[in-house]
Amino acid sequence: MPSNRSRLRPSPSEIWAFDAIGAPWRIETDEPLPVDTRAAVSARVDAFDRIWSRFRDDSLVSRIAREPGSWRLPAEAGPLLDLYRSLYEATDGAVSPLVGRTLEQLGYDRAYSLRDTGQASAPPGWDTAIAWDGETLTTVAPVLLDVGAAGKGYLVDLVCGVLAESSVEEFVVDASGDIRIVGPGVTRVALEHPLDASKAIGIARLSDGALCASASNRRAWGNGLHHVIDATTGLPTSSVIATWVIAPTALVADGLATGLFFAEATRFAGLGDFSWVRMFSTGRVQHSPDFDGELFL
Repeated sequence: MPSNRSRLRPSPSEIWAFDAIGAPWRIETDEPLPVDTRAAVSARVDAFDRIWSRFRDDSLVSRIAREPGSWRLPAEAGPLLDLYRSLYEATDGAVSPLVGRTLEQLGYDRAYSLRDTGQASAPPGWDTAIAWDGETLTTVAPVLLDVGAAGKGYLVDLVCGVLAESSVEEFVVDASGDIRIVGPGVTRVALEHPLDASKAIGIARLSDGALCASASNRRAWGNGLHHVIDATTGLPTSSVIATWVIAPTALVADGLATGLFFAEATRFAGLGDFSWVRMFSTGRVQHSPDFDGELFL
């Protein structure tokens, strides 16, 4: 979810803007990124997309969707699927990586038809459809994975790792509102109103960490359809309409931003320290006691 940012430290002199996994990205640095660093970032993004994209035929996810079996996944899969398992348990199955087929049936398919087929159903449960041992994913039937609830945030972390390995010490990676800052200083982030993008419901202060957001007005179509799916029903959720989470990593912040649509923050205590804001369809806003910022509502 895009956010407007104003910085309390000097503005960076360099901004690299590009598209990745279907969204605009920005990397802000004090000095221009070398050509080889940009190439390494691009390669990291492409490698992630070739594994996890359900929108391309040659991805590993698409291969898994075509036939059941045992699939040895790359090491990067561990933190992502482990987080999904935690979210799945904390939300009693509402957050699941198995919603890909449901999203397709609702119209969020690789052609972006945005037409509900009328055949959408809840995906199978984790323990009846897949098994994950930390290295190998075993499927008993073809399943279409969708890691949209945490994948973009995770890719932000992976890109941050590439920059750190290239000796870039201070930077901001902003993947259309999934933001991670590395370095000193404070950045003010406007929390975009989910019903009016020209307004903000508040300001968060972010320093050396990640802020991720999710909202039901993004990727919305048809009669009340959107991308935040309750895996227990196969239907879009309706009570919460927007969430914002600040955490040490974008993986955790992104995953929790989805999790808070379905469960109270106390259910996620095992995932470490985080602060949060969420807005309901009634206009009511909740936030954690330690939220560092200002709310206007």
